[in-house]
Amino acid sequence: MTVRAKTILKDKFWIVEDSGQRVGTISVSDDRFVLSTNGIAQFFDNKKQIEKTLGKTIFERDPKVKVQTEETKEIYGYPTATIPYNVMYDVKRKLPLFTKSRKSKSLYCAGYYVIKFDKGWVKSFCPKLVTLEKYEHVGPMKTEIEMRTELSNANKRSN
Repeated sequence: MTVRAKTILKDKFWIVEDSGQRVGTISVSDDRFVLSTNGIAQFFDNKKQIEKTLGKTIFERDPKVKVQTEETKEIYGYPTATIPYNVMYDVKRKLPLFTKSRKSKSLYCAGYYVIKFDKGWVKSFCPKLVTLEKYEHVGPMKTEIEMRTELSNANKRSN
C-alpha cells in the first residue's frame, strides 16, 4: 500500500493516490487543509497533521531533489539520451540496449556511434537498433571525443 499526495497546484491542491489509484484530494481553504475521501471532508491545520492521521509521509519532496543526475542516464558504462527502461545487453552484437519508456517496444543503443549512410559517415548518439542493423557502423563508444576521432578515421578510410 503506497499512499502519496501528487501535487497539482503547488501548495494549493493535491490528488491522494493509493498504489496509483485516486482515493481523494487535499486542498487549502482559508489557510486550513481539507482532506476529502469518499465524500467525507476532514480539516487540518498543517501537512504534518494529515500525515500523522494517514500514518505516513505522503507529500512529494522538493522537486529540486528529484532532478535526475547524469549517473542515472547510462547503462553498462555507456551514456543514454534519456532515463533508460528495459535495459538489456546484446551479447552477440555487443550492444547496450534500452527503451525510452516501460511499455515501448523500440530499442535504442546506448553510447556514441558513427554510421555509414549513402552520403557518408555521420555521428550518432543513442540510435535505434534497427538503424544499426540496416547500416554499417562503428561503436558503441563512451565519449563524444572517441566518436569524433572514429568519424575522422572512417572518413579518411573512405577517401
